[in-house]
Amino acid sequence: MLAFLLMSRSSLRHARLFRFLTLAVLVLAGAASAGCDSLYYKTMKRFGLEKRDILVKRVREAREAQQKGKEEFRSALDRFKEVVATEGGTLEEKYDELNRELDRSEDRARDIHDKVKSVKDVADDLFKEWQKELGQYQDRALRAESERELGETRRRAKAVIAAMEKAEQRIDPVLQPLRDRVLFLKHNLNASAIGALDKELLTLRGNVDRLVADLESSIAEAEAFITQMDAEASPTS
Repeated sequence: MLAFLLMSRSSLRHARLFRFLTLAVLVLAGAASAGCDSLYYKTMKRFGLEKRDILVKRVREAREAQQKGKEEFRSALDRFKEVVATEGGTLEEKYDELNRELDRSEDRARDIHDKVKSVKDVADDLFKEWQKELGQYQDRALRAESERELGETRRRAKAVIAAMEKAEQRIDPVLQPLRDRVLFLKHNLNASAIGALDKELLTLRGNVDRLVADLESSIAEAEAFITQMDAEASPTS
């Protein structure tokens, strides 16, 4: 009986802990989505994460989103061509498959957009706070050193964000023609419409190649930023 009671109390404690952690996650998600940045940052600080740490974390997440997007966009046109070239199957089936492929690409595009925006948001908040706190120094040498570090970190962050935005701007010229053609197919399910798509895909290859190149450049810039920020945060021996 005693063992049963002890197990019950242990289970209750675990259940309460689970509810607390779940609530914490919901609060963080709600705060971030609602734009309650101050609450979000305060909560994250309790877990030992400052804005600088959050910036590195979000750059890493944006890099991963761009990597996944690069793989998706690079293969999207090939899969479109495969569907168009495959004999057999109804026109409705081909339209459905093309539409699903477009949806996957759209999802990747939205994820990249959201991740890049999150990087810009936390970078802006970090540098505003850092600039404001420079006025709190009494020691001129320390203030000068902090100001130098602020300028260097801001320069690196601007380079990362610029690379991400450049790549992001390449996405729509790839997706918009596909959106138009899939929408056209929705109301014109005939062989000539499918054939027109095949010809148009050839002209989009250059746009895809430029997009992939810019994504790779952005990913490399993000990796350099993360490496440098991690090195600065590591204790020196």
